[in-house]
Amino acid sequence: MNVKIVENEQELQEAYQVRKEVFVEEQKVPLEEEIDQFEDEATHFVLYKDNEPSGAGRFRIVDGYGKVERICVKENARKTGAGKEIMHAIESFAIEKGVPALKLHAQTHAIPFYERIGYEVISEEFLDAGIPHRTMKKQI
Repeated sequence: MNVKIVENEQELQEAYQVRKEVFVEEQKVPLEEEIDQFEDEATHFVLYKDNEPSGAGRFRIVDGYGKVERICVKENARKTGAGKEIMHAIESFAIEKGVPALKLHAQTHAIPFYERIGYEVISEEFLDAGIPHRTMKKQI
């Protein structure tokens, strides 16, 4: 497994393909909500497992925080450490950029995953795309 910062259109389309499979097809998030107005300002990441795009995520700096977004792993790569690999790559990138802390909106079922890698819940539950979420934060 390896995680790459997206550098060209093909890699970007591979990241979008993973996101569409996980969020749009599996979780029924409308495509117009999944691919949004922040794509061009974000740094995108794609995880390859056996040379196949199998995970993705993106990162933006918002109000002085690193905002971790759109973390997803295709079904056949789950429970392999792929999510941790994506998060590690994003956190390393954020450290290089001098960001002091990260925030993310975690689907409630994913909170234990994020807690295991050092994030803490800092909000009440809210809906995003009809899915329950909570905001989480980590000092880096």
